[in-house]
Amino acid sequence: MEYKETLLMPKTKFEMRGKLPSKEPGFQKRWKEQNIYEKMLKKREGCEPFVLHDGPPYANGDIHLGHALNKILKDVIIRSKFMDGYKVPYIPGWDTHGLPIETAIQKLGHNRKEMELADFRKLCYNYAMEQVEKQKAGFLSLGVVGDYDHPYITLTKEFEAHQIEIFGKMAMNGLIYKGLKPVYWSPSSETALAEAEIEYKDVKSPTIFVKFPVKDGKGILDTDTSFVIWTTTPWTIPANLAICLNKDYTYALVNSEKGKLIVLEELVDALWEKFGLQEKQLLKTFKGSELEMITCQHPLYDRESLIILGDHVTADAGTGCVHTAPGFGADDFFVGQKYGLPAYCNVDEHGCMMSDAGEWLAGQYVDDANKTVTQKLDEIGALLKLEFITHSYPHDWRTKKPIIFRATTQWFASIDKIRDQLLEEIDNVDWIPKWGQQRMHNMIADRGDWCISRQRAWGVPIPIFYAEDDTPIMDQTVFDHVAGLFKEFGSNIWFEKEAKDLLQEGYTHPGSPNGVFRKETDTMDVWFDSGSSHTGAMVERGLGYPADLYFEGSDQYRGWFNSSLIIGTAVHGHSPYKQVLSHGFVMDGKGVKMSKSQWNAVAPGEITKKYGADILRLWAASVDYQADCSMSDEILKQISENYRKVRNTFRFLLANIDGENDFTKADLVDVNTLPALDKYMLIMLADVCEKVKKAYGEYRFADVTSMLTNLMTNEFSAYYLDYTKDILYIEKKDSNRRRQVQTVLYYAVDTLVRLWAPILTHTAEEVNDFFHTEEESIHLGAFPVVPIFENADEIKEKVARLMLIRADVFKALEEARAEKIIGKSLEAHVIINVNDEDRALIEEYCGNKFNQWLIVSRVSFSVDELKAYEVCQIAVEKCEGKVCPRCWNITESNAEDGLCERCAAVLE
Repeated sequence: MEYKETLLMPKTKFEMRGKLPSKEPGFQKRWKEQNIYEKMLKKREGCEPFVLHDGPPYANGDIHLGHALNKILKDVIIRSKFMDGYKVPYIPGWDTHGLPIETAIQKLGHNRKEMELADFRKLCYNYAMEQVEKQKAGFLSLGVVGDYDHPYITLTKEFEAHQIEIFGKMAMNGLIYKGLKPVYWSPSSETALAEAEIEYKDVKSPTIFVKFPVKDGKGILDTDTSFVIWTTTPWTIPANLAICLNKDYTYALVNSEKGKLIVLEELVDALWEKFGLQEKQLLKTFKGSELEMITCQHPLYDRESLIILGDHVTADAGTGCVHTAPGFGADDFFVGQKYGLPAYCNVDEHGCMMSDAGEWLAGQYVDDANKTVTQKLDEIGALLKLEFITHSYPHDWRTKKPIIFRATTQWFASIDKIRDQLLEEIDNVDWIPKWGQQRMHNMIADRGDWCISRQRAWGVPIPIFYAEDDTPIMDQTVFDHVAGLFKEFGSNIWFEKEAKDLLQEGYTHPGSPNGVFRKETDTMDVWFDSGSSHTGAMVERGLGYPADLYFEGSDQYRGWFNSSLIIGTAVHGHSPYKQVLSHGFVMDGKGVKMSKSQWNAVAPGEITKKYGADILRLWAASVDYQADCSMSDEILKQISENYRKVRNTFRFLLANIDGENDFTKADLVDVNTLPALDKYMLIMLADVCEKVKKAYGEYRFADVTSMLTNLMTNEFSAYYLDYTKDILYIEKKDSNRRRQVQTVLYYAVDTLVRLWAPILTHTAEEVNDFFHTEEESIHLGAFPVVPIFENADEIKEKVARLMLIRADVFKALEEARAEKIIGKSLEAHVIINVNDEDRALIEEYCGNKFNQWLIVSRVSFSVDELKAYEVCQIAVEKCEGKVCPRCWNITESNAEDGLCERCAAVLE
């Protein structure tokens, strides 16, 4: 007889190799056909909702690994919350207005300035929708779930209408105003920017020290005296209107070979050394307050520069005499207002000097003007020193080019009026990581009013009309009317019709006696678009307010988290989110941030085609995502190896309980009748199950993958499945002992597949196809309920003791193997000396199957002195007897066919 044929070897069609790239599209197609998302909502009808509000990615270009990390982890949250019993509506969104789309259209050959604005906007609209579809396909390829058939998109009529309603409400509450002040201006984009659109880079800049001679010293200073100013932006010198001192600082009048100079007293020595001056005669000192209202002669133009006072003047750099150009800096602007100085701006929207700067300078870009102005100052003897410094300077985060501060008339949302309320709301939010709270607090505490107007074509228009006397019309009926127009026709109607045709019929205004109106041409900051989504998407779709969770990259503290908080609090009275979770950036293997410009970005599609989406999902769930995380081929190979271990454990479990081994749910035995060692595995399963569910709830996904992988590879694969092979393969198919082990394996699969389902979405569905749960899809199920035993702690304590004994035996076996006493462990006869308490424990938990638990052929107990190990004494001999040709245990049986008694009984 061929005894091999009598063994109940594992059998399953669940493949060892995942073949994920070829299998996953099939699962995704099935889920779409099954309407899994709709069924998830229906199944949890009436349950407590959990709303994760999706921050809209920008619709331009293929998705990148940052997108993938974000969407995968959101999907893990959605699925785990569903399995925990929540109703989880999830509406993906897209941000679709702004400069990058305008630039993309122009790169396609369409000149915005040579065509009708409405026609250009239609091209932008169509391009944006194409990008949405492209990115949607990319996200769905990751195995994500949500209402992708009905996303929210910021260019849709309904969304734009809600945005106008929000603007109107803020305007009527006095939170929207038009004003002239210096703003971040991007010459490369030809528009104002908000703080959220600024990033800082180190640049090398010229820094100059310049003499401003006194014109009217007010009886305090003579006209042969000069104030010395310092600036890193020589191009702003032509706009200088004042020199600002600190009223409390002490200033020194010092004679030198360059004339009498005034600087901060404490800086005299350092400055004289910098200027290379030898003569240094201190003539007199003054408090800054004594010099107020003295006038100086501008070195380049026939106009005065006024000495003024300001608290922003410090002693840590420069000369203590601050060059002040109210048209080119926030501090300069505000201090200039106190003295009635105009916000003089002589630079145009392209960053070029205007004609009133003089023929010698007009038309030059500010960087070029730096050199020209410096040379002119040197020629007339006003330049004391030129040097270059490297410092952090603001850049347009889209074009990556430097910005300037430029006074222009813009629309602003007031932060000052609601700042205290915003700070209070920040304290009421649960921030993960905790440092997010302080970061957001500092941003709101320090930020100025939000410049919301943009000089762009592709955006939601600012819904303001002007009367004949230039009065901006703030009228609720007008805002409501415009919102209605946008809801019916979309925002393009603003650019297709004249102002009188956009206003309600018969509208009158005291500022327009002749019934003439004009409309605003600026559009809204795109952060106002996405920052309105809590109303335009969440509230509009009946998801309520606030959301349970906002989850985006850490750059959104200055972006979406920020704008959403401001608008939400302004309109609804409190924060739009209860909890904020953030993740870091994706870096390459060398720790460099992945970006197209660095040529190190790996497209998610390349990874899913080679490895599969589940490998990418496992990576996302395994990394410390709250910090910056790395991606490389080496990392993917390691993740693939971890996946292989998980898959192979599932395969072995399935192979011993699927239909081919004639085991069904009906064959389960009462868990209370299980031997203690089997109960121990269910206890371990239950412990991990509870810890994993807690970790999911706290967004600790790396802990989830670690706990599940360790349980499968250590407790199951390396321990339980190793020694129970002797039961599963050898015993009769329907023997009670075999059914007991299969019961443990059944609970293991049922538990593990559900716990892995939010992460390994495709693999879990594949396991479920072979396991045959009652659900149509594993993703319509719930987290498992594992049997609980009253004496669980006692069992864990006793098995922990047994494991110490087992570890000693395994060490002794390894030594015997090294000494060539035995080869395989089944060749071993283990002689063990344990104390009475341990002997009783072994008898209670292992009975006469102690050798089976140790995977050896024979165990003898002895009271003789043997080699001492950690908790017992052990000797290992080569086991004498015949090898059973069926189970490979060494037996003392004298049967002719060599079978051991157990195998003989099974075959009868």
